[in-house]
Amino acid sequence: MFTGIVRELGTVAAFDGARLVVIAPETAASAGVGDSVSVAGVCLTVLETGEGRLAFDLVPETLARTALGRLETGGAVNVEPSLRVGDQLGGHVVQGHVDGVGRVRSVAPESDSRRVWVDAPESVVRYCFEKGSVAVDGVSLTVAALDDDGFEVALIPHTLKVTTLGLLEPGDEVNLESDVLGKVVERLLAARLP
Repeated sequence: MFTGIVRELGTVAAFDGARLVVIAPETAASAGVGDSVSVAGVCLTVLETGEGRLAFDLVPETLARTALGRLETGGAVNVEPSLRVGDQLGGHVVQGHVDGVGRVRSVAPESDSRRVWVDAPESVVRYCFEKGSVAVDGVSLTVAALDDDGFEVALIPHTLKVTTLGLLEPGDEVNLESDVLGKVVERLLAARLP
């Protein structure tokens, strides 16, 4: 489980379509083999660690359901180690289980911040509501507006600086995760209805 508060901006050291190696010295210093780490919003299992690097295997299922296949050597990725008991929950509960891949519709400056519209699959939009939470490439964000095809988020200067979201351009693909609480409530209500 994660919070959606990115702890480190990592760099893709290598990616051959199956093995992903990320340079993330802070996370690598505390992560061990078998630990879960969120990379661009996707929960991955550490297979190797050392020299400030983390290695992960990506299976076809992960590549089919996420935007990780677009990663290139030298590219930036959001990195967050898994939540530990006693850690502050500053964002919202993020599982790292991507619900869909979205596409950036527009990026508009707004003073020192930016407003970003993301076109999203219905499986994500159905759980979005104004002032609700959504994770974009692993970053916990608040939905500012929505329509039938997607949602808008307002990105503060700090988020633009310390995450990959400051690099977003129209057409870019992003990993999306709906707020798990909405999914749980829907499932519980469905079980009670005849």
